[in-house]
Amino acid sequence: MSIRFDGQVAIVTGAGGGLGKEHALGLARRGAKVVVNDLGGGVDGSGASDAAKSVVDQIISEGGEAIANGASVTDLEAVKAMVNEAKEKWGRIDILVNNAGILRDKSFHKDTIESFNTVMDVHFQGTLNCTHTVYPIMREQEFGRIIFTSSSSGVFGNFGQANYGSAKMAMIGLMNTLKLEGQKYNVFTNSITPVAYTRMTEGLIPEDFGKNMQPEHVTPAVLYLASKDAPNGVIIAAGAGVFSRIFIHETMGINLGTGEDMTPENIAANWDKVSDMDDARALQNGGEQTLQIFELINKG
Repeated sequence: MSIRFDGQVAIVTGAGGGLGKEHALGLARRGAKVVVNDLGGGVDGSGASDAAKSVVDQIISEGGEAIANGASVTDLEAVKAMVNEAKEKWGRIDILVNNAGILRDKSFHKDTIESFNTVMDVHFQGTLNCTHTVYPIMREQEFGRIIFTSSSSGVFGNFGQANYGSAKMAMIGLMNTLKLEGQKYNVFTNSITPVAYTRMTEGLIPEDFGKNMQPEHVTPAVLYLASKDAPNGVIIAAGAGVFSRIFIHETMGINLGTGEDMTPENIAANWDKVSDMDDARALQNGGEQTLQIFELINKG
């Protein structure tokens, strides 16, 4: 069955270029009305421009509907105004793609708290601002699809990206709670970890290799996660037409008891058993960790 978004309204942040632009175009080409949001700043977040307008012009030229918005996602009042404008114009908000971001790579010991916080503000606080503003609307209408743009730098780590990785992993924590709270209301929250050759990755991915890793090669994952048949609470890795799923697992571990055997030395001696992935599980909520502990205790 073809995935369509006719009659639906989408907001895509950071959509003036790169990944966000392709996501906005992809949604519009499948029938969505799109708010193209972009402050139009540089990769490091400085400056501003009218980057969103050219994307809107392209959508309209292709027969779609779109409006441009230049709000900074770090400005909560501007975000609220953006959402209100879309709601007043089209009556609803169905899809939110949190894509806006900046890069200020620096090894942790050289970074400043101010610069670290700026990256956190754009990536995580900006995502939070947009999500918290649209969430009540989606909950009330009993439909919503929220997509976070996380990163392998958050899930797995990357040298020189403590600030970026921290923000990206914070999104996963938020997603894991929203998947539970939104399920009943058909509001699903998912994440992507994209790999693409954009202005943000020009210095990180060789140009020859980057030719095969264009932003449009990631967009199908976003369109799937925005669809009515989307899963809930998953992380999809996407790049160069390759799509995979990332899981966070917990091993069953060992039971040392609460007596004299419960020592750091015995943890060290049994580290292979603690780390054994043979019976590891992808838990669906924090309470399952407690149940797993009791399960192991009861095995005696």
